[in-house]
Amino acid sequence: MDELEKIREKKLKEMMEKMTKKETPDKPVEVNESNFNEVIEKNDLVVVDCWAPWCAPCRMIAPIIDELAREYAGKVVFAKLNTDENPRIAGKFYITAIPTLLFFKKGKLVDQMIGAHPKQNIVAKIKEYM
Repeated sequence: MDELEKIREKKLKEMMEKMTKKETPDKPVEVNESNFNEVIEKNDLVVVDCWAPWCAPCRMIAPIIDELAREYAGKVVFAKLNTDENPRIAGKFYITAIPTLLFFKKGKLVDQMIGAHPKQNIVAKIKEYM
């Protein structure tokens, strides 16, 4: 009976860990007025890509952001904010040029990068806050 109890305890512990573990997506999450604060506040490290559909440099870094979301799944949440559709949020963070990457740590804005940067520059910035 001792063996059976140990197995039960182990399974219960695994289930509890699974339930409390935060799942971070492996692709960028679309953020807007209704979910922006929730995404920023409930995740430890969030990188928000501020972009617009007409912006060529934004389209250039989009595949990099997608790739980083896959590579850092479980560690960093990547989000995409369409500045044309969400001017209030863009104004709140003084976004005057796109693309702009906003880096949030524990709900607080800690850094930003303006312009289309190569992957290694973005990775270096992410590692500063991990």
